[in-house]
Amino acid sequence: MNSPVQLPNGMHFLERGWLSSNNLVLTTQDESSMVDSGFWSHSTQTIQLLGTLLKGRPLNTLVNTHLHSDHCGGNAALQAAWPELRIGVGSSQFQSLLSWNTSELSYAVTGQHCPRFKPHFAYSPSDTLLLSGMPWLVYAGGGHDPHSLLLFQEEHKILITADALWQNGFGVVFPELEGVSAFQDVLETLDLIESLNPSVCLPGHGPMFSDLDSSLKTARSRCQYFMANPQKHATYAAKVLIKYRLLELQEWRLNEVMSWASAVPYLNRIKTDYFSNIQFDTMIQEMIQGLVDSNAARVEDQKLYNI
Repeated sequence: MNSPVQLPNGMHFLERGWLSSNNLVLTTQDESSMVDSGFWSHSTQTIQLLGTLLKGRPLNTLVNTHLHSDHCGGNAALQAAWPELRIGVGSSQFQSLLSWNTSELSYAVTGQHCPRFKPHFAYSPSDTLLLSGMPWLVYAGGGHDPHSLLLFQEEHKILITADALWQNGFGVVFPELEGVSAFQDVLETLDLIESLNPSVCLPGHGPMFSDLDSSLKTARSRCQYFMANPQKHATYAAKVLIKYRLLELQEWRLNEVMSWASAVPYLNRIKTDYFSNIQFDTMIQEMIQGLVDSNAARVEDQKLYNI
């Protein structure tokens, strides 16, 4: 059982659902910092939430655990709201951001949108980040994304796990969709998290949690299942990509789903690598039916609706 989680004064965990990543806001009298900014279409809500917490003070620093659109899509809007805001990102993608290479940044291959923003500094594994005066140790958190970083507050034993570990799983292992073996990276990251032995985990999605053993057991079992059944992981990934877009739109004409899907490189790669025996449209129809069967969507009058 998870015991009640108490965060230190000035530390605010904002659980945002699944379209936007969660946010962590750290406030002192002198400085305000934030980890991850959510999805672009929720930026107005993000700014309103920050306004309530900051009480008229500016947001000084924003860092991203990784550069998927649900974690950094709000960066541009926050930069517009607070022009002096300094944004930090992982060093391995800093140059890709400066040139805004959307393929290297995953937005083109996933069929997702992220407004362009300007990064100011880079950070790497083994660095120590000071956020509102509080030190966070930086660790590599590969698997879900090879560039993902974990942030550990050693004194309070608080770990920002991003999408490497949720209470009941972890994010899609995107390198596997590109033919790059990464399930072992997932397991190694889980081992790292276990070695850090945090008292509290702050995931990228879902609630914060303190029952580390249970979450690690669930995640390892899921990873081992995907390792033994890579087509199941590909199916999961395809459904996630469709569901994520549906979360943004809420309702979607079926013919527009097909048009969008045909232009998404990851979905085409899944078709080639895992479903070569069926037509692309048939594969997408099967993914839609999977979402319907799991009560994640419904179809009515030639439209797909989010549930």
